[in-house]
Amino acid sequence: MTHKRYCLALDLIDDPALIEQYLAFHTPDKAWPQITQNMREMGIVDMEIYHLGDRLFMIMETNEHYDPNAEPATPEGRAKSDEWEALMWQFQKPLPWAEEGQKWIEMNKIYDLKLALT
Repeated sequence: MTHKRYCLALDLIDDPALIEQYLAFHTPDKAWPQITQNMREMGIVDMEIYHLGDRLFMIMETNEHYDPNAEPATPEGRAKSDEWEALMWQFQKPLPWAEEGQKWIEMNKIYDLKLALT
C-alpha cells in the first residue's frame, strides 16, 4: 500500500488562554470518535500535530484512496465534521498568505536526507 505524506501549517489566535483550550481539545482522551472515524474512512492513516507559540504543524499520512476534497461518508459524519470545524475556527487563524476560507496549508518540502545521501 502506497502512502502519501502531507505537511501542513496553520496559526492559532495569539491568546494564551485560547491556545490552552485548543491544545486541550487535542489530547487523546478528548478526541471526538466521529471525527477520528471520519478521518480513517477518508483514507487518513496517521496524523500528528505539533505546536510552537501560535503555529501548528501537521504531518498526515494517507492511503491511495484519500481525496482532500471528499466529504465524510454519512450525514452524521458530515454534521459532526461541520461542528468540529466551527469549534476549531474559534481558535485558529489563517496564515497570512492563505486564500479566503483556507485553513491548513500544505508546505513545500525543501530537503530530503535520502536524496542527499545518493
